[in-house]
Amino acid sequence: MKTNVTPSSQLAHFSANLQFDDIPSDVMRRAEDLFLDWFGSALAGKVGRPVQAIEAIAREMGPTEGRSEVLISRRKTSPLFAAMVNGASSHYIEQDDVHNGSVFHPAAVIFPAVLAIAQDRSCSGKELMTAAVAGYEAGIRIGEFLGRSHYKVFHTTGTVGTVAAAIAVGRLINLSPEKMLNAMGSAGTQAAGLWEFLKDAANSKQLHTAKAASDGLLAALLAEKGFSGAKQILEGSKGMAAGMSVDANPDCLTDRLGERWATIETSFKFHASCRHTHPAADALQQVMQQHGLKADQIATVITHVHQGAIDVLGPVVHPATTHQAKFSMGTVLGLLAVHGKAGVREFDASYRDKEVSDFCQRVSMVLDDEVDGAYPVRWIGKVTVKTTDGRELTGRVDEPKGDPGNTLSRVELEQKAIELAEFAGAATAAEMKTAFGGIWSIADQAIVSDLLAPWTQDI
Repeated sequence: MKTNVTPSSQLAHFSANLQFDDIPSDVMRRAEDLFLDWFGSALAGKVGRPVQAIEAIAREMGPTEGRSEVLISRRKTSPLFAAMVNGASSHYIEQDDVHNGSVFHPAAVIFPAVLAIAQDRSCSGKELMTAAVAGYEAGIRIGEFLGRSHYKVFHTTGTVGTVAAAIAVGRLINLSPEKMLNAMGSAGTQAAGLWEFLKDAANSKQLHTAKAASDGLLAALLAEKGFSGAKQILEGSKGMAAGMSVDANPDCLTDRLGERWATIETSFKFHASCRHTHPAADALQQVMQQHGLKADQIATVITHVHQGAIDVLGPVVHPATTHQAKFSMGTVLGLLAVHGKAGVREFDASYRDKEVSDFCQRVSMVLDDEVDGAYPVRWIGKVTVKTTDGRELTGRVDEPKGDPGNTLSRVELEQKAIELAEFAGAATAAEMKTAFGGIWSIADQAIVSDLLAPWTQDI
């Protein structure tokens, strides 16, 4: 059956036909960096109570044997349940990657899905990484297509992530362009994720990524068996854009496919918090370092932000949990001002400290036309700091730490991953270093093996 040429069909054709040799070497190196960065975040999720709850359900409802690795427990199960648990754990600690323009966290939904299938079907490293890049390229464009209005209500990583995971798995299992389009249709009709959870400090964010990874995987496997899906689930009159956006732009879906590599545009997270806090955090650090300021010398901090930051961070006034604190601009800046770092250990140990809480109350957000106009392509950080001795100081950061122009080196990525794994008690530094060797040479592996050796004693 011939398919009409639509933006969705063009995206499906590109994704289904992408080959390893089509991908420039610098893009593949970045994909390896993103894979390693995801690995650390997925292990760090072991400490999360909502992740543990999803893992408990997976143990109760899923197979007790299989070939797909659950990273936080190092047990084996089916691809569906491995993708579900690894997806949940990937997004918990708030240090997984993000693509600025689409406001999408690709790794948390793509790598859990493709790793699960690659291990189950003995795929090669080249096949796994080609599939991951297909998921990044398509998912980022879908996020850009849905526009800023989508993100006001919908958690893009949950919605777009479902389709991105389906496309990545579809490429891995060699779906034809027509079947890839079916996979996209089945994924899009399942796509979900609402921001309402944040006000209540609810656990839904982990469910978003768990379901995006596993539902996307399911959509691809159904398509493989001939299950049909809507052919224009993205841009159709009753598709995702119609129900989830008021500013969708179909041209984004096919933007320079094969020429512009969106994978390489993806940013790493340096601070263990919502990415919307990072630009202001870096700008505050700049001011404090330049002027030798201590936290108690700062009377107020005004952060000049884009509307997306206000929409996501604004509801969090008095964070009740460690995870909710990562969405509090004042808490993040307070940890940086008081402790010099807003990492996983600082959040875990100190987000309730009186000095941090007091600093939090001195931080405010205001909408800034320049910052808002540049967003989401650029995430500019601007702060105005008033000191206790009456000075008014300003700071500005055009590329926060972790952005492509201010990226993390492989040494920094390894250090970050080791810190996350050790913090969660999920792996030792020695185990992580062994795993790094496999990840850096993933394209040379004839069969994708386990990332970690099994526990000698189960958790």
